[in-house]
Formats: sequence, structure tokens, C-alpha cells
Amino acid sequence: MAVSGAPIALLLITLIVATTLPTGTRSDDPSSELLSHLQSLRSQSPNGVVHLNDNLLKRILSLPTPRPFSFIIFFDAQQLHSKPELSLPTLKSEFSLVSKSFLENNPSDSHSKLFFFDVEFQESQASFALFAVNALPHIKLVPATAADVKKDSIQMDGSDFSRLAESMAEFLESNTKFTVGPIQRPPIISKKQMVFVIAILLIWTPFVVKKLLTGKTLLHNKNVWMTGAIFVYFFSVSGAMHNIIRKMPMFLADRNDPGRLIFFYQGSGMQLGAEGFTIGFLYTIVGLLLAFVVHVLVYVKNKTVQRLVMLFMLFVSFWAVQKVVSLDNWKTGYGIHAYWPSSWK
Repeated sequence: MAVSGAPIALLLITLIVATTLPTGTRSDDPSSELLSHLQSLRSQSPNGVVHLNDNLLKRILSLPTPRPFSFIIFFDAQQLHSKPELSLPTLKSEFSLVSKSFLENNPSDSHSKLFFFDVEFQESQASFALFAVNALPHIKLVPATAADVKKDSIQMDGSDFSRLAESMAEFLESNTKFTVGPIQRPPIISKKQMVFVIAILLIWTPFVVKKLLTGKTLLHNKNVWMTGAIFVYFFSVSGAMHNIIRKMPMFLADRNDPGRLIFFYQGSGMQLGAEGFTIGFLYTIVGLLLAFVVHVLVYVKNKTVQRLVMLFMLFVSFWAVQKVVSLDNWKTGYGIHAYWPSSWK
């Protein structure tokens, strides 16, 4: 039976066309396959940050340079999240905001040219070693042309972390051609919460106006003002604002003895919450004693009682101030000495 030459010719033409196609159009192209995989991983992340590991990093670095994309990495360590001086959870959240803002502010065709990664130390110690990362916080930008990531990657300066997401965006924009755009921070109060608050205010408004007109509100109660004044004084002298801004813990666990708690940390670089509250309590005692002398003790007619109470208050105030000075000397190493007349020596 004779075989027609047409199918053989068609098969030869198909093979020739397939072998002459550009490399980028084949389905087995590693660049396009990895790019599709990264885009899939990014779509599964709520903020567009892809979780990196040693295997995925090896696949990325195995691509020939220049790669079809650049990437920026946030180096993280879960075991260091409890250290407030590093602020790793906050910085990681701000890094996610930069990634989310980049995706929302830029057209989709630029999304495949820049990826945001985070890598965890316990899971990917080889990646940390590859980038020679030995201190946190740490952020590195790897351009598409980087052949040696240790030498060619760009590290974000540690002093720039103070401005959080804004400084990260500036670092990215100054070292690449990409534009992040405005940081899309979530609102403090959601729309549903705002509607609920407005409804409550509208319901309470008639009652509040009535109370104001009759003078029967908390604002007309002197005890409330006195309590508020004491609170503001304590808040000011205890360093509570410092603890809130720096998110300082009340105490730390002793590294040498995990069952022991440290309430006073020796060294001027860090102040625990318990230290601030202790100093605030001592200063508040002195302030309250002074207020008692000025507003109450002056009306006592018995001079003996006045003098005894005054001596007691002076003793307590001297003790409180001496404790504050002693703690400052112990913590900072700087001594504060009282001035004594030369004739007393």
C-alpha cells in the first residue's frame, strides 16, 4: 500500500518550525515558568509579599543575568520578635505596606518586574549565609543584573528604618526605576465603626446638651479634674510616652535564669516600663505631698501638728528623690553629688 507524501511533508514542516521558535516562546522556558510561579505565590499573599526559602532562592539565582525581574528581601527571625529594640514585627508590617502600595499604585505590566520577598532565619539559614546577613533588621535589593548577590545587592542603611514604610519606598525608588507611590495605610477606624460611632453620638447628643445646660456633667466635677491632673503628671514624669512609642515591655526574662524577671535594666540605652512607672510613682508622691502642704496643711491651726507633718513630708520627699538619683547613678554610671558648703567638710 503506497504511503502519501503529504503527511510526511507536514510533519517535517512542523518540526522545523518548532525548532526555530524563539526560546522565550517555549513552554519549558525556566524564566517564564518561574515568573508564573512567583506571580501565583504573590496572588495568594494578602499584601503581595512572597515567602522565600532556600530552594526558591536557588531557582531564582539559577536564571541567567539579566533576570526578567528585580526583587527586594526583608530578612526576618521569629525568635527575635520579642526584642523591642529591633522592632521586627513593625518593620515587617511596614514592608508589607510598601509591597501592597506598589501593587495598587502601579499598572499590572510592571508587577512582573519587581517582587517583594521575606525570608525567615530558622527556615532558610543558607539564604542568610549567601547574603552574609548577620544582623537584623536587614533589607536588601537585588537588581536584575546582579550576578553575585553578596557583592551586587544593595543594602538599606540601618538609620533609614526610623521612617518605616516611607523610607523603604524612598530606598527602592532611589536605587531602581520603579515608583512605589503613596503608602496605602489602612484607616484607623473602618466605615462600619465610623457609622456606629456617629449613630451613638446622634443618640447621646440631646442628653449631653441637657446635662451641659444644667451643669451636671463630669466636666463640672472638681474631683475629675484633680484626678486628671494627677494622671497627666504621672504620665509626664514616668516616661509612659517613651514606652508607648518604643513599645517597651514592662520587664524582661533573665537569659541566664529564665525563671527570673528583670524589672530594672542597667544601661542608658533602654528603659523598661517598670522603671518608668517606679520613677513616676516616686515623683508623684513628692508632687502630692507638695500639693497637700500648699492646699491643706496651711489651714491646720496647731503649729506642732504642722511642724511634725512637715518634717515627715520632707523626710519622705528626700527619700523619694534619693531613690531616683541612686537609680539614675546605677543605670547610667554617672554620679550626681550634692553640693556641700566648704565649711561643712
